[in-house]
Amino acid sequence: MSKPAFLRYVLPGLLALLLTACGPEDQAGSNAAIDSSKTYNWKMVTTWPPGFPVLQEGAERFAEHVRAMSNGRINIKVYAGGELIPALQTFDAVSQGTVEMGHGSAYYWAGKVPEAQFFSTVPFGMTPRGMNAWLYHGGGLELWREVYEPFHVIPFPLGNTGVQMGGWFNKEINSVEDLEGLKMRIPGLGGKVFAKAGGNPVLLAGSEVYTALERNTIDATEWIGPYHDQRLGLYRAAKHYYYPGWHEPGTVLELTVNKRAWDSLTPDLQAIITHAAESENILMLSEMEQKNLAALKELQARDDIEIKRFPDDVLARLQSMTEETLAEEAAANPAFKRIYEAYQSFRNKDDAWTAISEKSYLAIENN
Repeated sequence: MSKPAFLRYVLPGLLALLLTACGPEDQAGSNAAIDSSKTYNWKMVTTWPPGFPVLQEGAERFAEHVRAMSNGRINIKVYAGGELIPALQTFDAVSQGTVEMGHGSAYYWAGKVPEAQFFSTVPFGMTPRGMNAWLYHGGGLELWREVYEPFHVIPFPLGNTGVQMGGWFNKEINSVEDLEGLKMRIPGLGGKVFAKAGGNPVLLAGSEVYTALERNTIDATEWIGPYHDQRLGLYRAAKHYYYPGWHEPGTVLELTVNKRAWDSLTPDLQAIITHAAESENILMLSEMEQKNLAALKELQARDDIEIKRFPDDVLARLQSMTEETLAEEAAANPAFKRIYEAYQSFRNKDDAWTAISEKSYLAIENN
């Protein structure tokens, strides 16, 4: 028999026979027997409104990439928040196996898993560059999976908003005292810091933000950045637009997969999901940056809004309150303390490198 014929007809059969003979323990971490003909029809629920640019679209793009790379062996139908379940019940739906996948951000489940917030964003914390370094190469992803293990959920980074804006306010913020009594849509640890400053944090799904601000149910809101804020029409509901986003300097978005569903996959399909998530993690951040720079230019051209930086003393006080809040949370929760210490250890090294890399470069560029 010729060599081409052997490669085409005989070798595949030998490989199939070998794989069939292997026990589950030999299959690269999967508990499933190899079945290259099996088709998986999964559901993914997200925390985003229907048709939401970049985030919802990114989840759908991820699903399409998985379908294409698996040659149709995994078909993921993506449901926006509220289409199948309420947006903020995404984590529970994946944990309970109601659906196989979810997409959102870990600070949405802070009431259930407080320490998971470190895998989303920390006020005055690491930017996307540092977060990706920690998660992929600094032990962060391994810790994240340990935290989610009791809930039968496997997390993957899948997207990042970049450094966000500080939010829209219906009055000027000239001092920390101006935050007292304000009702603001602000999630996660940022919300706890805002409360320490005298504000009243409110957690709302994205679909509710504009209406709440426009009807004065809330006095201020952070959302994401210029592109999404503009599309949501927040400039019609408040005129004071502040930066920087001290509360969210690089919010990681997460893909969550039900553990039992994951274990049912063959190793090659697990690899496809893993690498599709890594790809979308970069694509989503890159798209976010491109759209934000274009939208900012349009917002700057408007006469009916004011784009301004938070005063230095306000930022300094919020940073001090952030340190106090993290220390209090760590003292009350050993699991939170463990992740905080790991996060802070990596961040200290990241800060040292950033000081002589990006910060020093940008200082030259801005002169």
